[in-house]
Amino acid sequence: MHSKRTVVLIASITFIAGIFFAARLGWIGETKAKEYFHESAGAGTPIASAPGSFSPLVKKVAPAVVNIYTTKKVTMRAFNPFKTGPGRGQGDPFEDFFDKFFQGGPTGREGIQREQHSLGSGFVINGDGLILTNNHVIAGADEINVQFSDEKKYPAKVVGADEKTDVAIVKITTDKKLPFVQLGNSNNVEIGDWVVAVGNPFGLDHTVTAGIVSAKGRVIGAGPYDDFIQMDASINPGNSGGPLFDTAGNVVGINTAILAAGQGLGFAIPINMAKKLIPQLVEKGKITDRGWLGLQIQPMTEELAKSFGLEEGKGALVGDVIAGSPAERAGIKRGDVILKYNDKELNKSSELPGLVASTPTGATIKLEVLREGKKQIMPVTLGKQQIDDIKSGKAKDEVTEFQKADAIGLVVRPLSAEEAHSLGVKQNKGMLIARVEPASAAEGSDIRAGDVLLEINGKSTNSSAEYQKAITGVKKGSIVRLLVRRDNSTVYVAFKIQ
Repeated sequence: MHSKRTVVLIASITFIAGIFFAARLGWIGETKAKEYFHESAGAGTPIASAPGSFSPLVKKVAPAVVNIYTTKKVTMRAFNPFKTGPGRGQGDPFEDFFDKFFQGGPTGREGIQREQHSLGSGFVINGDGLILTNNHVIAGADEINVQFSDEKKYPAKVVGADEKTDVAIVKITTDKKLPFVQLGNSNNVEIGDWVVAVGNPFGLDHTVTAGIVSAKGRVIGAGPYDDFIQMDASINPGNSGGPLFDTAGNVVGINTAILAAGQGLGFAIPINMAKKLIPQLVEKGKITDRGWLGLQIQPMTEELAKSFGLEEGKGALVGDVIAGSPAERAGIKRGDVILKYNDKELNKSSELPGLVASTPTGATIKLEVLREGKKQIMPVTLGKQQIDDIKSGKAKDEVTEFQKADAIGLVVRPLSAEEAHSLGVKQNKGMLIARVEPASAAEGSDIRAGDVLLEINGKSTNSSAEYQKAITGVKKGSIVRLLVRRDNSTVYVAFKIQ
């Protein structure tokens, strides 16, 4: 059972009527990229322990951190306390009068326009006035203004934005020489390192907080390329888009989200991800060049790892390969385990989509793949992204069957022609899981009634005879691996027979 978390993007919103605060929910050559931002010359090695004071660091970087204020026109329908029920007929003059008074417009149905004000943060990345922030801070804004620590304000315009990664760039124009930050290397950040956040929480401009990196590579459901730095430096609504600094004063992340139910749990986009996007955002206004493999992948659980002969649950398991995709042309197959991407080891399956997306279309990459216990290197030429590489499906309606379950805790039967058509499979491919036995090993896994069982331990289950043959070799205490079709996804599930 996966716990559900509420992720809150940390911009802050107010309405002019009754003020309140609420949480809101590329790749180009290195030389060209550095025209748009400045990188630290060295690694900026963090200090081993907390300094006596963060004051020197804050004095150095705070002038380049800005508060972002946005205005958006929204239409609201006010409540008419004199609205009558069905007792009065349509076109009642009193009702029409109060509709126009409370709702606005000539007919009383247009609503009243209000200005919605949002608060966020950002930071200057070069002397030309480019400011990095979150997409959700500026999305849909009719007017954007930024304010520096000296209280000088400037109008800003959106240069580029990317919803999938929640990264955006705005620009201001001024004759004044602007301070800017140095972008560091988020790959060098380690768990336990000290970090400093600067931002505009609840409109309290240039608030500074500090803490340590609690975890890396967090997936919190905010988008398809989740790879967050988790820290305990306090961030709140209004911190969105602000910088996360290491103790050398280099930006290592963009503060983005908090867990609604969490106490002091904040998340930042690694700055290395943003650095890859900046050139495309500046030049094209959006990300138009994302690499595409064409795979459905899933995490490697401990049970699945053992079933594939792996000691650790690392890598990305290929659940399916999209027809005509670069992966299919390269020979990637269902059941392959991708261990490395261009010599980078994949500790989690969630790392793969971001790596692929940050590689340009047409580039040839190398995948280290485990297939039937043997490792091999497979070159793949990436295509242009069409769909996300990771898919998930909903469970089918439960099918009730009362016959006795088998050794692995399942009741299965052949698919009817109608069922096969509705499930998107061929009639002679797979067996329908009609019931999962309560308190069985299968029930403790992710197997669901309504799934179509395609394989057991690599053996096809296209008929009752094949199914019985496949489960004959399953022994108590062994791990069984099933391949199932669920909605439009094909996934592996493994569990231990008790």
